[in-house]
Amino acid sequence: MIKKALLCSSVLLSLLACTETKKTDYSVSSPESKNTIEFKLLDGMPSYAVKHGEKEVLTPSKMGFVFKDNDSLASNFEIVTAETNEVDNTWDQVWGEKHTIRNHYNQLTIHLQEKAETKRKLDIEFRAFDDGIAFRYIFPEQEIKDSIFIMNELTEFNLKDDGNSWWIPAYKSNRYEHLFTKTKVSEIDTVHTPYTIKSDNGLYLSFHEADLKNFASYTVAKKEGTHLDLDLMPWHDGVKVRTTKSFQTPWRTLQIGEKPGDLIESYLVLNLNEPNKLDDLSYIESYKYTGMWWGMHISKYSFWEGPNHGASTKNCLEYIDETNELGIHHMLIEGWNKGWTPAWYENKMHEFSFTEPTDDFDYNTVVDYANKKGVKIIGYHETGSNIINYKKQIDAGMQLYKDLGIHDVKIGQVGDKLNMIEWHGSQFGVEYYRWVLEKAAQYQLTVNFHEPIKDTGERRTYPNMMAREGARGQEYNAWSEGNPPSHTALLPFTRMLAGPMDFTPGVLDIMETKGYNNRRINTTASKQLALYVVLYSPIQMLADLPENYIGNPAFQFLVDVPTDWENTKVLDAEIGEYITTVRKDLKSDDWYLGSITNEKERNIEVDLSFLGEGSYEAQMYTDGETTDINSDPSNVTITNKEVTASDKLNVRLGAGGGAAIRFKKL
Repeated sequence: MIKKALLCSSVLLSLLACTETKKTDYSVSSPESKNTIEFKLLDGMPSYAVKHGEKEVLTPSKMGFVFKDNDSLASNFEIVTAETNEVDNTWDQVWGEKHTIRNHYNQLTIHLQEKAETKRKLDIEFRAFDDGIAFRYIFPEQEIKDSIFIMNELTEFNLKDDGNSWWIPAYKSNRYEHLFTKTKVSEIDTVHTPYTIKSDNGLYLSFHEADLKNFASYTVAKKEGTHLDLDLMPWHDGVKVRTTKSFQTPWRTLQIGEKPGDLIESYLVLNLNEPNKLDDLSYIESYKYTGMWWGMHISKYSFWEGPNHGASTKNCLEYIDETNELGIHHMLIEGWNKGWTPAWYENKMHEFSFTEPTDDFDYNTVVDYANKKGVKIIGYHETGSNIINYKKQIDAGMQLYKDLGIHDVKIGQVGDKLNMIEWHGSQFGVEYYRWVLEKAAQYQLTVNFHEPIKDTGERRTYPNMMAREGARGQEYNAWSEGNPPSHTALLPFTRMLAGPMDFTPGVLDIMETKGYNNRRINTTASKQLALYVVLYSPIQMLADLPENYIGNPAFQFLVDVPTDWENTKVLDAEIGEYITTVRKDLKSDDWYLGSITNEKERNIEVDLSFLGEGSYEAQMYTDGETTDINSDPSNVTITNKEVTASDKLNVRLGAGGGAAIRFKKL
């Protein structure tokens, strides 16, 4: 007893399990007691449950693992110790949708040990935030000499209530690039995260993960009714995770809100990542950029060599001139290198060169001319998911960009599987994407991943991770059936909860895209402007052809709108229906508003109480009285009005339309 008392007094944190009779249940609540996690050990098996106030969110849900040869690490446990602590601090983003973020939570750590002869240990860390909960497993080093093969993680998410949910399927071709399906939770397929739910109990929920590294990403699979399973994406041989000695899972996260905008204003996922690891931030900046990307998708140019090759020296010099005329300072060039063919996107082990230019492109001429015009070139590496080929050349390819003074690179992984055998979200993929990101930092390069692994907040740790694709973007409006108007009203509550997306908005010439079968975008031009506020990214493409911007009065909003923000607020929203977002510029007192709707016309009232003191000029870019996706969609009505924080604005959103407003401080 004396030794036990001495042990208890030496523990700095609050030790909860120091009694003769071992406790089997513990709980921890968030700082304002909004969310509570309850842990129980029932007959030696660990489980957890979650409540929001008095509302049950998750009923008791099992935890644990299965290793190779059906070796289970999920039962016959006892609690050795349990401890709690509180953390409350703030930190500043290098760039972001909110500059200063508060990280405030209460933590409960459970130290388990098997009662069997093996005596294996397993720790579970729970964190209760006011905007949700998170937990992770830590399997400490404990003299295990053999490799560890995780065949399954037994984590359950047993929802108390059914509800509407929005999801994209896992284990399908085209990765994350699917339209969202709306069903009851009880009717889902196996789905990717973020997985967002409007619960029948009135709460808004989103399952995801944070700090994903050295592990497999997870999907959500229906077990029975509203009982869900965590499903790790496997290697090609069925093993989920390979490791040695020890392992630590990513954080399993559940964001909880009382209204839709609470999910967007939550920074729980970012808070669960490690602080910035980069010493050199000199090359990292947010920006807007141009490029001939849209021209390639609507078949004005080709990616590959030939009479319509986009990335020729001649075309690039002309684009540099136009980019300079528009007052934009970054330009993307893709298709400049050897290896592009009309069949490059097929699921084959396609080989690109990352140093050898096409016969009609000259690096030095283009970069030198861009420098004279004040335009920074963004490089491009398309791997075709042939990771073997890319790894052989990555150092040479990145060194070339560094020698040319290029600090930004877009990296594509087109293909259903990496090296034709591994899922992008498998442990192989997770480790590959992190390796590329760290490699890019060595060469002072920021990264824009296309065909990526999902974002889990690593931009906090590696702020050279700028944006990524990971959903159906603008290009689907050029050569497919297109994205319905509801798609962009869904993205902020689904894909965008993971982090910034390179959606590539800004197509203002709605009627004349002349893409596949002469399709046009299901949008209005005003909605395209609003997307720069609604869909956050620190790098925003001005996707349209330059000639559609030059002389267009609506282009002024794209010149003005920032890419780095001090604060973000969602004024009003309903998932898949509409959203009105405001953001404050980091470098001025100006605010910007973006409001978009689905297929339904709306008249919205905007309460301006978010503004600071004094007067503002509201520079409004809106749908005209008869403008919608079928009637004069390229028309933008531009009006100015002096307003204060005590005012309200009435704004019309045409069907499939939107509104963009700059509030310029007077």
